Amino acid sequence: MMSDPTKPPPVPDGIPQIQIDIDDATAQGAYTNLVLLNHNDNEFVLDFAYVQPATPRARVRARILSSPRHAKRLLRALELNIRHYEERFGRIEEPELPPFPSGVVS
Repeated sequence: MMSDPTKPPPVPDGIPQIQIDIDDATAQGAYTNLVLLNHNDNEFVLDFAYVQPATPRARVRARILSSPRHAKRLLRALELNIRHYEERFGRIEEPELPPFPSGVVS
């Protein structure tokens, strides 16, 4: 029997199901090509910015504050999703970039 594609996948026992609401403006998203990372003992700060070509300025489009525990879960989720992406679409090439200051990811 084929599963219904309109139904969400089953949730493993013990994991609560969460309904996510998103407003229209947030649902549009914001393109970024630079992330500035910082942390202290209580939190990680991720500033997502956009650098326009041939312009030495970047504008922060979103700032995300996260606990260290959640930041580590995010890292693991990104690693897993990148692995799945590359299995499906091929290796993501990483061009040689000039060195950035500590905490900056382009």
